Amino acid sequence: MVINEIFTGQIARIQRTFTEKDVSLCNELTRDFSSVYQPDEDVWKAFYKKPLVPGLLTEGLITQVISEKLPGSACILVQKELVFYHPVHVGDEITAELEVIDINLSRNWVTQKVTCYNQAGNEVVKGQVVILIFTNQC
Repeated sequence: MVINEIFTGQIARIQRTFTEKDVSLCNELTRDFSSVYQPDEDVWKAFYKKPLVPGLLTEGLITQVISEKLPGSACILVQKELVFYHPVHVGDEITAELEVIDINLSRNWVTQKVTCYNQAGNEVVKGQVVILIFTNQC
């Protein structure tokens, strides 16, 4: 998709259910072996019924929307501002929704509002991202 095909108010979303395997792979790649992500640890059990999913995995769902759907073409993330309102747990189905809120044609920048929510409809992440869309004129 080229920047001229994008319009303010355009929305794209993706859903994903995070598993223990997803968390384990993320831990291996990032070298983040915090006990809050380990299914057999007691540290998270005082607060939650299920293990936590690293925020990086939820952020990955956001970038998946960008790379596959909106714009779904060559681009890079130049800015992100995210607030994590509620934890994401193993087994949660998370929906990442992005909405175009601004288009800067002179810079090839698109600003998108980010909302991620779980299967109960609770917002887990909110914020915005700015992406640079590559064109032949960049």
